[in-house]
Amino acid sequence: MEILLTNDDGVHSPGISLLASALRREGRHVTTLAPASNKSGVSHAISFLDGPCKITKVQEDTWACEGTPVDCVVLALLGAIPGKEKYVPDLVVSGINKGANLGTDIVYSGTAAAARQASMSGIPALAFSLVEAGEWYWDMAVSFISANFQDFLDFWKADTFINVNIPNRAIPPAGIINAFPSRRHYNDVLEKYYASNGDIYCFTHGNKTGARPEHGSDHEAISSNYASMSAVYIHPALFEEISASDAGTAKKEK
Repeated sequence: MEILLTNDDGVHSPGISLLASALRREGRHVTTLAPASNKSGVSHAISFLDGPCKITKVQEDTWACEGTPVDCVVLALLGAIPGKEKYVPDLVVSGINKGANLGTDIVYSGTAAAARQASMSGIPALAFSLVEAGEWYWDMAVSFISANFQDFLDFWKADTFINVNIPNRAIPPAGIINAFPSRRHYNDVLEKYYASNGDIYCFTHGNKTGARPEHGSDHEAISSNYASMSAVYIHPALFEEISASDAGTAKKEK
């Protein structure tokens, strides 16, 4: 299996390095193209429209990109990596992200966006995140992903990407729950500082993020020490809910 691996924390993040090693030990061929620096929260941004986007070889089968996570996927699929000018991986994996991508986090997440971009190109895609909780149990997360990798892949279907969140504890999760993305609450605080020339410097500090209590949500799964697995549709509309009689029909003006 040929896998393109990326993330939004950067090519030197422990999550992506450890996952790449684990996937390679299991006989899969992994090519990594990830941002050269942290690009968390950039969502589905692309940067190469404004000019060239440099990629640099870090080591064998590992490349750094000066752009965003979505840039990494687009450039790889277009043949930017030397020796892979006609590159069609079997799978794109994004992560392991340092921090949760639960519920509406996926709107902001570069990790999720990279997986979304892959699925938009018709390639199966998995996004993995480790929920923040003090110490980072990377080895546990990598082992859990490896043990359940085929289950995650089997859950994928066309026009989706699979978003997986793993509780950050020393012991593995109790299992995997097929959960829907929760509605998250962000409790940011603004601080403003006024410069002598009239400029205003704004700093934001994130307080603890909450979520709407809902049975079956990814937030509930994580809170119960289960990994959450969500199929996220790439289309901004639920086509099956648009009746054939309404679709494409213009409304007459009164």
